[in-house]
Amino acid sequence: MIYRILADLVLLTHALFVGFVVFGGLLALWKRWLAWLHLPALAWGSAVIAMGWICPLTPLEAILRQMAGQENHHGGFIEHYLLLAIYPQGLTREIQMLLAALLVIGNLAVYSALCLRRKKG
Repeated sequence: MIYRILADLVLLTHALFVGFVVFGGLLALWKRWLAWLHLPALAWGSAVIAMGWICPLTPLEAILRQMAGQENHHGGFIEHYLLLAIYPQGLTREIQMLLAALLVIGNLAVYSALCLRRKKG
């Protein structure tokens, strides 16, 4: 029971981190100091997506699920939990690289707006 709870906590942490990577720039518009947390998270998240790496939280969750007697999933967090919702036909390497580029470009736009606000204010 404890391993299942720990696996679920790792999954929740992973989901929150992914959400922060994607939307943290918008939070930085609200509280500028969050940029110091978001930029390293963005760099890590973009690298993981673009390079096709597996986040260390994915195998940790898999080990905990195995210890809990649950079936392991195959692939990374995005492939297992978000693939069907976002990409019903499958996640290709090209799509991963496009996602990374869109993530960086979108956040560049947000941080450009943050810089402009800072210069005006």
